[in-house]
Amino acid sequence: MKTIKLLSIVVPSYNSQDYLRHCLDSVVKGGQEVEVIVVDDGSTDRTAEIAREYCARFPGIVRLEQKENGGHGSAVNRGLEVATGRYFKVVDSDDWLDTADYMSVLSLLRGIGSIDLLITNYVYEYSYNLKHKVMRFSNVFPQGKVITWDSMGRFRFDQLMLMHSLFYRTDLLRECGLKLPEHTFYVDNLVAYLPLPYVKSLVYLDCSPYHYLIGRPGQSVNTQVMIKQIDQQLKVTRLMIEAYDLFKDIAGEKLRRYMIFYLSMMIAITVTHIYIPEDEKLSCKADELWNFIKQKDEKLYAVLRRSFLNSGIRFGQKISPRLISHGLKLIKRIYKFS
Repeated sequence: MKTIKLLSIVVPSYNSQDYLRHCLDSVVKGGQEVEVIVVDDGSTDRTAEIAREYCARFPGIVRLEQKENGGHGSAVNRGLEVATGRYFKVVDSDDWLDTADYMSVLSLLRGIGSIDLLITNYVYEYSYNLKHKVMRFSNVFPQGKVITWDSMGRFRFDQLMLMHSLFYRTDLLRECGLKLPEHTFYVDNLVAYLPLPYVKSLVYLDCSPYHYLIGRPGQSVNTQVMIKQIDQQLKVTRLMIEAYDLFKDIAGEKLRRYMIFYLSMMIAITVTHIYIPEDEKLSCKADELWNFIKQKDEKLYAVLRRSFLNSGIRFGQKISPRLISHGLKLIKRIYKFS
């Protein structure tokens, strides 16, 4: 009889030879309760060779899935297809887990019974100045208790539950039909947003296992990369908007408020990166996005337009394009993403 693992950790990897070892050294410390699924997304370097080395060193823990290049979302999809763990976590190949807090997560999952979602803190690690910032949620959730969204407090303006803070029940992700688009950046937002209405039980653990590296050259959250890939950011934002009628599908007021907040942040980041190049053709994409939202849901459109971030961006765009650049710096300072 095949043993069901406690946790499946999927490591999407594309040309990750320079940092994959650091990631794997951290996640294999979960031992035999954990399966580590390295998904080689068509790498052309030594990524697969390194993964095979870890498969040999850690039999029954590390496994390798190889596929043609399809992007980060495609790699997560493959990992979810083959995962056997009760819970599911994505750890990007340039990130890592803190050992002590990782052990705390496993201890809770081992003893809690069945829950839909475990929420933890996460840490931004800035490679360019060696500083770090912990994103905590101790003001939002009670510690260590099984709750519903109705027990959730208010998020501060600078707080957001990213993929890095979330450990889902694996079957919940399958039940909600999570399937990420291929060849698309920023799909981690879909992982952090789309399953939320399916979550009926959750626990917050006040520890910080996930360390999220910021500042690696060519990283998708780099400003110039985001401008270049703006159509992919727009695609993900539209998918999030299309997913639910927030005023009909989401019964809980507190969850609805958080999901609107998440959408507001996504739109603000998207529109800001559209305006920065001061390209008239590119700027039209912002109007197209707002028109799309209005046609989808006029009530949601009105709420999002009135949000602090988006009303400020519209004001700045009318007064001076330079204000948009300052606005981006403010957004980065608030959300710490670069």
